[in-house]
Amino acid sequence: MCNSRFKPESINTWVVVALSHCLRELDILYEPYPAKPNILPSNLYTCKSLVVLKLDGEILLNVPRMVSLPSLKTLELHEVKYSKDETLQRLLSNCPILEDLVVYLRERDTTTRNLTVVVPSLQRLTLYIPNNYELYEYVIDTPSLKYFELVDYNDYDHYGLIENMPYLIEAYVDSSCPVTLLSSAQAILNCLVFNELEHLEVFLCTVLFSNQLVRLLKACSNLKRLDISLMDDHDPHQDMDDWNEPSTVPECLLSSLQSLSWSKYTGEPQERDIMGYILKHAVYLKTATIKSSESDVQKLEMIKELALSSRASKTCQLMFE
Repeated sequence: MCNSRFKPESINTWVVVALSHCLRELDILYEPYPAKPNILPSNLYTCKSLVVLKLDGEILLNVPRMVSLPSLKTLELHEVKYSKDETLQRLLSNCPILEDLVVYLRERDTTTRNLTVVVPSLQRLTLYIPNNYELYEYVIDTPSLKYFELVDYNDYDHYGLIENMPYLIEAYVDSSCPVTLLSSAQAILNCLVFNELEHLEVFLCTVLFSNQLVRLLKACSNLKRLDISLMDDHDPHQDMDDWNEPSTVPECLLSSLQSLSWSKYTGEPQERDIMGYILKHAVYLKTATIKSSESDVQKLEMIKELALSSRASKTCQLMFE
């Protein structure tokens, strides 16, 4: 609904009527001008039949004290407005079987500066933090989580605590600057051991590249597939950190890693050292895919260097794109 003809009171009435008929799924996209976000009835928050709730746009989430959504399994909140700092967690704490949560925070929003996601039943979590968002901290505690996606483009200094994910299988982490990355991705790596994680796709900053990568490898003892890339605005020709070979070989290299994909590979000395180290110790590696935008001459040199490097896996195939 993106037209001024849709009145807030009318939408409210429509939702009330739908709720009275044991509604199972509600999906609202609301972008009117001028914005009148208060369209949700209070009885939405006590609907026993609701399984899927998706809200997108100029919608105010004003969660009352009495909340009970016993059947809700999927919740998606795209750039909605929150009435208070604790609004989201109040809602989440009253969804006892919630499995899938998607939260896209709204740019320039100032109502939710402390984000808390504590959901024991949650299995999938996607969190997007935009650039212009004054977030002080976020805390994530999801002990049943299997899939985690964090996109943190916030350039404000903020604290991130991510803990208690013993069953995580797949993770995607994209963070925009070193300060944020230290407070989010490094918090993950310092606090957790991902014993179940098999596939990790991560974008790393050059100034902390080798440090972050070593932490990842040590934290993921059962990792089978690793896809790594530099962030878009980082130039490996200028600021990649020095490679310090770890004193002990990460367990995943010795026992599980089968696939490695490296995007934006340039063949810089630090990159060569890291790639050489992985090839030297990854016993079960089947494929190592190098994706590079360098010239054909430079690519040929990369191929020669890596082809001559020592490999723990005799069946590993080197592929260049």
